[in-house]
Formats: sequence, structure tokens, C-alpha cells
Amino acid sequence: MLARRRKPDKTAAGGRSPTQPNSLFGEILDWMLAPLLFLWPISIIVTHNVADNIANQPYDRALADSVRALARLVTVEEGKVAVHFPAPPRALFRADQDDVVYYQVANESGDLVTGDREIGWTPAPPILIPEDVLYRDDVIQGEEVRIAYQFLRPWPEPASPLVLVQVAETRNKRSDLASRVVTGVLLPQFAIIPLAVVLVWVGLTRGIAPLNRLQSLIRRRRPTDLSPIAAASVPEEVRPLIVAFNDMMARLEENLHAQQRFIADAAHQMRTPLTGLRMQTELALQETDPVALRESLSRIAQSTERASHLINQLLSLARAEASFEKLYAVETIDLRALVRDVALDLFPRAQAKNIDLGVEGGSDVLTVEGNPVLLREMIKNLVDNAIKYTPVGGSVTANTRYAGAPILEVEDTGVGIPEADRERVFERFYRVLGSGEDGSGLGLPIVREIAELHRATVTLNPNPAGQGTIVQVVFPRGHVPPPIQVYGDFPLG
Repeated sequence: MLARRRKPDKTAAGGRSPTQPNSLFGEILDWMLAPLLFLWPISIIVTHNVADNIANQPYDRALADSVRALARLVTVEEGKVAVHFPAPPRALFRADQDDVVYYQVANESGDLVTGDREIGWTPAPPILIPEDVLYRDDVIQGEEVRIAYQFLRPWPEPASPLVLVQVAETRNKRSDLASRVVTGVLLPQFAIIPLAVVLVWVGLTRGIAPLNRLQSLIRRRRPTDLSPIAAASVPEEVRPLIVAFNDMMARLEENLHAQQRFIADAAHQMRTPLTGLRMQTELALQETDPVALRESLSRIAQSTERASHLINQLLSLARAEASFEKLYAVETIDLRALVRDVALDLFPRAQAKNIDLGVEGGSDVLTVEGNPVLLREMIKNLVDNAIKYTPVGGSVTANTRYAGAPILEVEDTGVGIPEADRERVFERFYRVLGSGEDGSGLGLPIVREIAELHRATVTLNPNPAGQGTIVQVVFPRGHVPPPIQVYGDFPLG
């Protein structure tokens, strides 16, 4: 449906539209830098996990060597598990000032054979692989430790009890190595990220330079320069916008030329009646005979009426010439009721010429979508033209019907229109010679403008009943008129 032009919403403070877009440069910069700043903390977390894995590998191997060395010392003496150290255990496990090392040998029941009780027992895996060293993390005396452990069968029997050998080490050296790896990776990033921001800024500045040149080119244009911009000279991404801009400029230039032609034609048409009116007024001022003065005043009244009619038709044409985007007040209209109203308004004119003015059509409602003011103007011009060019005693009939689409027909028994002139009569100020009637030549152009505005078609056909013309207006079936705009009380061309 057609709608009124919506006024832009303004904010209470700055008066700017809340939907006003941000800078294109800022938008691109935000979408490039925001993901970078979002991914940076994620990269820190990933780097820290990778550094922990890197730090664990060499120290886990050393811890596994310690477990295997301790396992080789486990023996069975008199049916009991024993451990014989060739040197002090702390020297064997290379304890240092950074970390504390714990060791333990325990039997399957959890009884300590030798070592530190702080290391907890852990169950054997479902599938035990000989010489396989396993790892786990735990806490001893409030400190995180890394534990390497191995299950042994010191007895030769396959179902003999297991012995658990464990070596635990605090994570100080590991954490220190991981911190050094993270620091070595992240420190360059502190320099790379600002450098990346600068490079992105410079790249975007150079990238939108063609837009700035295009802006300068448009700003340097004179107000009267509506020539198209060469689309080949702009970036490919902006080319559709420039093509649309050129199309808009072409339509604007066409509208300006139409307005200039209208002003020139209107000035030419207004000059003649105004000149005649001035001359008749001067003659009336010189008259002393009351009868001659009355005749002069009568001619002045007739000239004034013709000038008024011409001005009204010029205003109607200006209104009808509004493009599809410049209408207003579109609604569902009963076409038959509108025809009857116009016929009642023009009935005195038809009666003055003894013309039989009739309205035909069904009694039901025949609706069309459109502007009631303009449609009334169109029907008025059709019926008024028919009355004007129909001789005294003739007939004019306005008929509405539905034949797949709403149809309006105005039939008269007037002088008729020659076939060669049936298209030219829709041109402004064109009048058929020999009609014997005064006119401005604007009635049918107004009709066509309004019909095209409502996507209807207008055709002129000879009256099959004899002399005269049938003007037929066919409205589209179920058509939706275009959006409309209103400026005050009148549409602007």
C-alpha cells in the first residue's frame, strides 16, 4: 500500500537520526581490530597450555628415569620386598633447591616399604604393561606435585602381588620454564599488536583514498552539473553505488527539464489571456456609455473565467505530474460513487447546454486503490471535456463496469477526434483544429498523467453509435500503487 512519507526521527539531544550509520572507516577498523583484541587473550591461554606441555616433557622423562632407577633397586628377601640404596636417596633422586622430591615403595596392600608416606596410593590400571611409567598430578603438603609411578611384580609367579614405585616432584622448575616460554612468546606480541594497528590504519587510509577522491570530485561540481560520473574510474565495490547515483541524476535532470518546459509553456499560455484582459480593462476604463461599459465588463468576466480555468488546469497538471514517489492520501475508493459525485457537480454545466448527462453502472461497489483528489480531477476533466466538445442537445454518459479489471468510460456525441490526433491530444497545450471551443489543451494531458500515476491505461476510441468519442480508462486488477510523499497540502513536482 501507499503511505505517507515518514519524517526522520530525531534524538532529543543532538537532533541526529538514531539510525545514522557510523563512519565506514571506523566500521572496518572496528571489525578488523575487535577480533584481534578478542583473540589475544585466547592466544595467551593457548600459549600457556602449550608452554606447560613443553615444560613437562623433559622433566617427565627425568622423573621416569628416577622411577625406573628406584624400581631396579627393589628385591625380594625371605618373601618380603626390600630396597637397597647404593647411595643416599636424596643424592640418587637429584634433589635441588628449586623442587622437593618424594619417593615411595609400597606393596599391594598399601603398606609402606620405604620412602615418604605423603605420596598417596593409586590403584593399578586394568591393563598393566611391564616397564610402563604412568603420570598423574597431585598435591602434597599444599604444593602441586607431578608424580611418576610404576607397578612391579618382583615375584616370578604371574599372580604374585604388585609393588608400587612412585617418585613425586614439586612443579617449581616446570612453572619457571613455562613462564619463560610464555614470556618469550608474548613479549613480541606487545610490539606486534600496536604495529598491526598502525599498519591496518595506514592500509585502510590508502584503501579508502579513492572514496575521498570521489567525494572531492562530487563536491567540486557546479550545482547545474548533472552529468554522469564515469563508473570505470571508481573502485569495483563502489561501482553499483555510482551507477545508481548516475541513474538518479538522469531522473533529476529529466524532471528539471520537464519543469523548465512546463514553466515556459505555462508562461506562454498565460501571457495571451492576461494581455487580453489588460487591454479589455483599459478599454472599459475609457467607456462612458453604460451599455458599452457593461459589454466590456462582460468580456472581462469571460476572460477572467478562462484565465482562472487555465490556472486551475496548470495547477492540476503540476499536481498530476508528481512522480510515483510524490503522491499523498492513497486509499480504497468507490469508483462509481466518485463518478456520481463528479456528475452532480458538472450537471449545471450540462444543463446549460441542454446536454443529457447520465451515469451508468451497477449499484454495487467498484473499488480501486488510489488518490481520491487526483482521481476526482481525472474524472472531472474527462466529463468536462465531453460536455465542452459536445454540441447543444447532445449526450454524455459516464459508465463504470468490471471486466477483469475496473473500467471507466466517458462517452459523448461531440465533434470527435480524428485518428491522426488521438495521440497528440495527450500533449500539453495541443488542441484539435476546428473544434470551435476555447480550451487550454491541458485536460487530456492531466488525465494521462493521473492514469499513469495509478498504473492505468487511457485509450480514445470512436463512438460506435455515431459521432463522438469514448474515452476508456482501465485500472489494473488488484494493483498496489507506489509509496507516496506529502509536502503540506499539495504534492510537489
